[in-house]
Amino acid sequence: MASETLEILKQAGFLPSLIITSLDKPQGRKMLITPPPVKVWATLNKIPYLQPEKLNEDFFNQLQATSYKLSVVVAYGKIIPEKILNMPEFGSINIHYSLLPKYRGASPVESAILNGDVETGVTIQKMEFKMDSGPIIAQEKVKISPDEKAPELRKRLIKQGGEILVKILPEFIAGKIKLIPQNESLASVCGKIKKEDGLINLGAELPNVLYNKFRAYATWPRIFFFKDGKRIIITNAELIDNKFVIKKVLPEGRKEITWEEFKKTNTSK
Repeated sequence: MASETLEILKQAGFLPSLIITSLDKPQGRKMLITPPPVKVWATLNKIPYLQPEKLNEDFFNQLQATSYKLSVVVAYGKIIPEKILNMPEFGSINIHYSLLPKYRGASPVESAILNGDVETGVTIQKMEFKMDSGPIIAQEKVKISPDEKAPELRKRLIKQGGEILVKILPEFIAGKIKLIPQNESLASVCGKIKKEDGLINLGAELPNVLYNKFRAYATWPRIFFFKDGKRIIITNAELIDNKFVIKKVLPEGRKEITWEEFKKTNTSK
């Protein structure tokens, strides 16, 4: 998300003086140490970057030695101390992929789809030391298509968020935007998605609930059930005439097969 936003900023002529990103981590089956996309982007564009393990006093002192007037936070994934948020002259702003105060937290895109919402949006807020609670700088709505999955929706929201950011930055710095406090009575929270969230009950859950889970968890953890102790991942499905229609599955330890093939294999036992 953040690397795409950085590219939008670059194309509009806004280049950061410093980038903060996460640590290199092992990825893939071979668990190779891999740099985050933001670090790759920073290297390609010759922008200095830091990868702090902790946002502690040492990191605070590093930031104090630099010169910047505004920080922009996109999907950083760590709680940022209040004194770091308030360090720049114009504070810190954040792009959040929901219509705040709805869906504060880690999974706003998935939550909108899970709940069957027909619209969501992008909010740019001035950050405060309480999760996604700062006053609103700008906000725009986005329609959710009935069959849209989380990766597709997220891609649209990232693009729109970057474009809004580019549009509001000059006016925000000039103090020409009136900030709107969030209505706390309308606030809702969404947590991090866990692997077990993808477990479904085909016999008990409503078709639209199953389909919304399939769309929301399309990248990870995907939806699955167990058969004879083995995980069966549903890789393709549709909602047809209010029925959850499974097209393809990925049985544990096997290749992807059609639902019909799976049923034949399991009924012949």
